[in-house]
Amino acid sequence: MENNYSHKLVLYNDDKHDFLYVIACLIRCCKHDPIQAEQCAVITHSKGKCAVKGGVFLELFDIKNDLEELDLKTEIEIYESYMH
Repeated sequence: MENNYSHKLVLYNDDKHDFLYVIACLIRCCKHDPIQAEQCAVITHSKGKCAVKGGVFLELFDIKNDLEELDLKTEIEIYESYMH
């Protein structure tokens, strides 16, 4: 993520959804290309969470709502380098 982002959208792993579903949701809501969505899904699965999008809070809030309507758990966090 770039330094000009103030926040990041974090996707959390769950045991309900398979990789293809998560990938499709990331492509649809975050506008990821298929490879980026697959990489985020793998990271989320293996590490428990992954920052899937960076941006300003209001932009990420809409994406968060879209992903949560699709039953994915997300959270918006302040991007650490923005604080420095």
